Amino acid sequence: MSAFLFEPARYPEQPGVYIMKNNEGRILYVGKSKCIRDRLRAYFNGADKRRRIPALTAEIAEIGFIVVNNEHESLILENNLIKIHKPPYNRALKKDNSGYAYLQLTEEPLPRLIAHYRDRRAVREDAAGAARTGGSGDGAAARGELARAIAESSAAADARRAAGKGQPPALPAEARPAERFGPFVSSRFREAVIAFVTEHYKLRTCATLPKRACLEYHLGKCSGVCAGHISHEEYRETARAAARLLSSGGERLVGAMYRQMEEYAERLAFEKAEHMLRHIRILERTPERQIVDREAEGTQEAVYFGESAVCIAQLHDGMLHRIDCVPWTRGETGSADCDRFLIERYRSLTRPDEIIASEIGDARLLRAALRRRGQPPVRITVPRRGVKLDLLGLCRRNLEEAERSRA
Repeated sequence: MSAFLFEPARYPEQPGVYIMKNNEGRILYVGKSKCIRDRLRAYFNGADKRRRIPALTAEIAEIGFIVVNNEHESLILENNLIKIHKPPYNRALKKDNSGYAYLQLTEEPLPRLIAHYRDRRAVREDAAGAARTGGSGDGAAARGELARAIAESSAAADARRAAGKGQPPALPAEARPAERFGPFVSSRFREAVIAFVTEHYKLRTCATLPKRACLEYHLGKCSGVCAGHISHEEYRETARAAARLLSSGGERLVGAMYRQMEEYAERLAFEKAEHMLRHIRILERTPERQIVDREAEGTQEAVYFGESAVCIAQLHDGMLHRIDCVPWTRGETGSADCDRFLIERYRSLTRPDEIIASEIGDARLLRAALRRRGQPPVRITVPRRGVKLDLLGLCRRNLEEAERSRA
């Protein structure tokens, strides 16, 4: 029987992820739900009949949570946290080449469109370092703190496992394309996009370019660039057109496909129009907007200043992987207190590439105080719109829930 006392009122009735930890702070299990409170209740009232649940609940010492905006975000965040932390009670989604993928055109002279799984090794190393140094806040106060990570044994092992599943190893940073498309929570949705774009633009699907045109060309699904039916430059232009279409994303992508379908119908190419419509019907299930996994470079921390605590969201290459709620008291000097908090925080912790703050006092003086020899100056942003403002909104919601859970 678990020594952990589950108190439902301490947990939100909102979508998000929950993080179960043992006495040592090791993450045992990461899950997601449309309603965190109801899902957690099932672990302790006997509603969840899975055989491993009694062993799991017997080890639980703490359950943290991260509130998100919608179910789409909870699915993506759960996927990332499982891959970063490798919890022992999570059986699915641990492998890097599983779960929710992006699409990208390969960095080849004649590109292919493939599923791409993000490389999370650097995030795992950051999380492991935070666990070794004890993190940045008090564990009892940081309801959303993610305290422990298990690093991968080696980069080579990752590459071998990826290759064994037919997935190309992650490209080195300097070789990655500037833009990816996704992530796609639904594999059916993702495969439908690949099928449409590949066939519509007649992109090659072969990993090794053959010496003569294959069956795909004779079926009208490939341009036959291998046999010289179009030039290499013509092929690359079609690949660029495919990238432009994919970059439109979501409803705009579906709209572009409708326009293409109408062009087929006007040219009396009814078979192509019908084929296009079948793909559109799948793609019309457009996923909700999400901000927890984006295309960005470097490290960021979104810092929201409340009255009695500060909520800090840590992101690596656009992936949210940690939220801390740190006790703090707002003084009488207003925004100057915010500056002092940031200076003190990064005096002992690694400074991120960008600080996204809800408020600051003097940006010039703060930037000078955070300057490090041999490093570029930190970017300090106080957003008024866009994704960065949305990240601060997510911090505010988590801070409110953390304070409510302690009340």
